[in-house]
Amino acid sequence: MAEQSTSDTLNLIIEQTKEVWQHGLLGVDVGSIVVALLIFGGFLLIRGVFSKYVLARLHEWSARSKTKMDDRIVDALIPPLRFIPIILGLFFAAQYLSLEGDAQNFVMKVERSLIAFVIFWSIHRAAEPVSKSMSKLEKMLSRTMLQWIFKVLKVIIVFIGAAVILEIWGIAVGPLLAGLGLFGAAIALGAQDLFKNLIGGMTIIAEKRFPPGEWILVDGVVEGTVEDIGFRSTKVRRFDKAPVHVPNSQLSDAVVTNFSRMTHRRIFWKIGVTYSTTTAQLKIIRDGIMDYVTGHEDFAQPPDVPTFVRVDSFNASSIDLMLYCFTKTTDWGEWLAVKEALAMAIKEIVEEKAGSSFAFPSQSVYIESLPGEVAEVFEVPMKKK
Repeated sequence: MAEQSTSDTLNLIIEQTKEVWQHGLLGVDVGSIVVALLIFGGFLLIRGVFSKYVLARLHEWSARSKTKMDDRIVDALIPPLRFIPIILGLFFAAQYLSLEGDAQNFVMKVERSLIAFVIFWSIHRAAEPVSKSMSKLEKMLSRTMLQWIFKVLKVIIVFIGAAVILEIWGIAVGPLLAGLGLFGAAIALGAQDLFKNLIGGMTIIAEKRFPPGEWILVDGVVEGTVEDIGFRSTKVRRFDKAPVHVPNSQLSDAVVTNFSRMTHRRIFWKIGVTYSTTTAQLKIIRDGIMDYVTGHEDFAQPPDVPTFVRVDSFNASSIDLMLYCFTKTTDWGEWLAVKEALAMAIKEIVEEKAGSSFAFPSQSVYIESLPGEVAEVFEVPMKKK
């Protein structure tokens, strides 16, 4: 009796095990699920081989070409291409399972969503190298304007890709956009500064005031090199290497000095010599400085720029000569070197050629007469011991 009870129990366990194995998940037996997982795992292994050999060979093939555009595009497309074996593995695993009804519809939607994701992901990544290779458009527009256009295109690509995926899952995009429009109108009232900065950035780029890389000065705001013009603010790197983010609206409305677009760089000095300098010495100094400036290749010449060396004024302790000229270079380091050489030449002209000297702030006291009687010196009486 006990042996029959044990046998019945074992049979019951075996029957339940068969039932669980055959029923599995969503009506699919466990064996099919295991095989489907093995199929998917096999495609993951294929993905590694595909990346190591096929994509590597594709990269080598593009590197042989003379242009760099195909290299950039291949580099951009490699991550989406590596995702293709995953989609194939999911597809063949689902085909082996032979799903029906809601499960089949769900898996099909997942597959179509992944396909749409890979397509728009590829387009989004390829937009960057394409933008860098459009030199003709860059000449007509500007590098910054081109970057803005492709940034907007990237946003549009993401939006369209998301809309396609939502449509796959049966979510109507039209009513959603209408709801977002009402919501956006409410947000716009509180985001006026954002739109103002956006329009300001578009104005800066359209007028080509200062593309990245140029040195600008905005009085009371910032001075430095422009690094990036974003949708909301412009990044300016100061000369102490600290970044400053200035709202675009502030830059579009302000007076901006662009030093990078100087045609020449100015030197404007007042050179003071002593009052003991004679007229002949002043002429020697004036003519010597003028000959140096007009005869040196580092300086721009009239009529391109004005150049003056003149006795200018009688100061409190000096006779001042004005030097007004321009260098050909606008580079700060080169300009400092030219200015240093000019200062040494002027010192030689004043002291050695003219025999004069430079003035320095001083005061003279003139005494016409001394009083007839001089006061006696008060002596402190000493105390007797």
